[in-house]
Amino acid sequence: MIYPYTNETQTRWDRGELQVQLLVPTNTRPIGFCDGTDADEAEIRDRSEAEGAEDFRIERKRLKTGREIWTMHSRNDDDLVDD
Repeated sequence: MIYPYTNETQTRWDRGELQVQLLVPTNTRPIGFCDGTDADEAEIRDRSEAEGAEDFRIERKRLKTGREIWTMHSRNDDDLVDD
């Protein structure tokens, strides 16, 4: 499940309750968080496709804690908007 960025979800990330932080290169604040399941990735890809993202890809950075940061890139990065 994708959790949009809120103070509450940021706190859950800080406590280690959420496994993946979702970023876009055009924003320094996370757009959301998820558990990193295949269903989460599919939902992210579906949303990006619906928003018209071209050449969509996810760059994954594994942290020492085992959690990950996913940065979502597309050819039209300037058009990605957080929900």
